[in-house]
Amino acid sequence: MNAFCRTARWLAIAVALAASPALAASGPPPDFILTNNADLAFTSPDGATKLEQYMKGAADFDIRWQVWARHGEQMSELKPEQGYPAGFRFSNDSQWLVRMQKTGSGEQDLYLYRVENGIFVSATKTSLSDLAWAYFHSRPDTKTMKLDYHVSANLVKGTEESYRELGVHWPANRYLVISLSGEMDKHPKNVAVKGLADWRCRYDLKTGTFDMPAMFAKANAEALRWEIHR
Repeated sequence: MNAFCRTARWLAIAVALAASPALAASGPPPDFILTNNADLAFTSPDGATKLEQYMKGAADFDIRWQVWARHGEQMSELKPEQGYPAGFRFSNDSQWLVRMQKTGSGEQDLYLYRVENGIFVSATKTSLSDLAWAYFHSRPDTKTMKLDYHVSANLVKGTEESYRELGVHWPANRYLVISLSGEMDKHPKNVAVKGLADWRCRYDLKTGTFDMPAMFAKANAEALRWEIHR
């Protein structure tokens, strides 16, 4: 082995050793503590990714939560940081991940992540829930509806089985079914609660677009008229 090869080899080793501590040291700040709640830990179907949720409490009760994905010795944060813990669902092929993030009493957002170079990264520029609400308000029959509280976007169960329980035969790991709900401040005196209840749409992971399958039409029309009388 000539001097040039020996130098190049030792340089490569030095670079690898220099990078190793940084890789091992990646993770949450020291003031964030890993929760011991087993219900807040999630593992991808292929076992390659484990999600850990860390909490930081403050004297003024401003509690903050961070979610970190562990891939072997490497860790990466699933942003954004939030004020509550979250629930998660993986696609059956472990390539997609949906975060069901509580934001307040009866309110929830959704975030979508995809695998890139072995780790999960944000799949959309804005939250998946914001995109779903934008689709909702883009439709002629829903664009004027205004919701004031308990505004929530939910991921309908069934992602792992490609929603076979709905009686469909969609391609595996292709679609997400999202349910939108919320309530209005203004309503007739004889009505206790009025708003939107379980209005559904479908998100295509391949094209990044929304649609509303015909099978949802009847229930969605009823969801727009939802109210509870006194």
